[in-house]
Amino acid sequence: MRVVKELVQEDVRISIFSWNNKYLLKFELGPLEQTFKLSEMDVLEEADLEQFLTGDFFKKVVERFEEMGKTFREQLENL
Repeated sequence: MRVVKELVQEDVRISIFSWNNKYLLKFELGPLEQTFKLSEMDVLEEADLEQFLTGDFFKKVVERFEEMGKTFREQLENL
C-alpha cells in the first residue's frame, strides 16, 4: 500500500492510499472513520483526487460524521 497524501482539514484526518489498482480515500474524525474505494481507472491523474477534499463531497462527509457521532453517542447512553 502506497501513501499518496495525508492531511488534516477541518479536524478531519484525510489519508489517500493507492492499493490493488484502487485509491482508498480514508476520512477520520475521533473514533469514526469513512473509507471510499475508487478504481485507478476512474482517475486520470492523482491530482484529480483533490476534488474529493473540497466542495459538496467533503461537506457531505462532515455531515455524515455528525450523524454517525450522534448515533454512536445515543447507543453509548443506552448501554
